[in-house]
Amino acid sequence: MITIWGRKSSSNVQAVMWCIAELELPCQRIDAGFTYGIVDTPDYLAMNPNGTVPTIKDNDNPPLWESGAILRYLANAYAPDTFWPADPVARANVDRWAEWAKINVALNFTAPVFWRIVRTAPPKREPVAIRAAMEQLDRYLDIAETQLQRTPYLAGAELTLADIQFGHNLYRYFTIAIARRDRPALAAYYETLVQRQAFSDHVMVSYDELYATD
Repeated sequence: MITIWGRKSSSNVQAVMWCIAELELPCQRIDAGFTYGIVDTPDYLAMNPNGTVPTIKDNDNPPLWESGAILRYLANAYAPDTFWPADPVARANVDRWAEWAKINVALNFTAPVFWRIVRTAPPKREPVAIRAAMEQLDRYLDIAETQLQRTPYLAGAELTLADIQFGHNLYRYFTIAIARRDRPALAAYYETLVQRQAFSDHVMVSYDELYATD
């Protein structure tokens, strides 16, 4: 049994939970972080000295933190070859897109765009900074658009770890109040993800609790 600490409204927790669900692994999730506390307790800090979420514990194995490391652990331990190939060249292709998504999409969306719109009170939002951040993000979404014109999923014909790292950002991207460029391949890809039960259950989660009011 995998235990995961982290609130369901955390995007990093969502990525891990989506992966766990796709791999059909038994798990239990404990709310932690944000208003739920726990992360500043001595017991939690003994597992994760950063006081961040998610943290997981898989049976008797040591606790593991950092969502990218967690996802690779889950893939190494439990994933089929289609999701995380054994062949080193095929795996490197999946891994490069996973890394690309985390560094270039997640990091250019979450704090520069999502936090400035959702986690910042309306009077304190910075429209100029948001537009600049969107221009930066758009460069990478254009790369995704080109790739998704070639393949149904980010790294090829099947859902892989790369899609977990990339796709978990898209529910928020498509539902917050921003101007979005028309990208038919990206939109079709997102609709494909929406049809997946694991994505619907663990990524299409309300983020209303994150809105700042003052």
